[in-house]
Parts: sequence; structure tokens; C-alpha cells
Amino acid sequence: MSDNNSNKDICSCNVIHEDVVNKVKSNMPMEEKLYDLADLFKVFGDSTRIKIIYSLFQAEMCVCDIAATLGMSQSAISHQLRVLKAASLVKYRREGKVIYYSLDDEHVQNILDQGFSHISHK
Repeated sequence: MSDNNSNKDICSCNVIHEDVVNKVKSNMPMEEKLYDLADLFKVFGDSTRIKIIYSLFQAEMCVCDIAATLGMSQSAISHQLRVLKAASLVKYRREGKVIYYSLDDEHVQNILDQGFSHISHK
């Protein structure tokens, strides 16, 4: 049985539009930057990290507070915070013995807001 839709996405022309190809190539970011961007988006690929980021939208929090909010162990939260810190998505400050975490900057919330907007408009 043949699928009439299987060839819909195949270009039937043999002409390369060099002006378009050259324009796109000239505006393509450097390979290293594209790898860095892909790595950043990998960090967003874990729902626990997304929950931590959403928690930090609301308030600066310590590990104990985040763990209580998400119903998880402090060690699990600490592990995810290390990943988020390494990606420069969260920062921390020490107040006595307590370490408080917050979003690194407004870009973090903007990234998630854009993603949420994208999935919500379907």
C-alpha cells in the first residue's frame, strides 16, 4: 500500500537557489555558538530543572525550600542546581549558613516564557 503523503516534503526541483543559500550561509552563527546553544537547550530538557526555574520565578529560595515545594529530596535538588549553575541559569548568594538561589538574569524567564507561549498556542 503506498502512502500518498510520503513524498509531500521532497523537493522535486534540481535547481539550487544560490542567492538564498549564500545569504543563509553568511548569516549562520559560528559552529561553536550553535553547539553552545544546543547544550543550553539540553538543560531545559528535564522537567525537574524546569520546575526549579519556575519556582525561582516566584522567589529567591534555598535548597530546603525548593525541595519542600517540589516534594523532592535536597540531594536531588542540589544535583539539578549544579547543572543549572553550570549553564549560568541560576546564581546563588550566601547569608550566614544559608545559600539562596535565584535566576541568573531576566533572559532565563524570557526563554521559558517564549517556550511556554509556543506550546500554548497550538
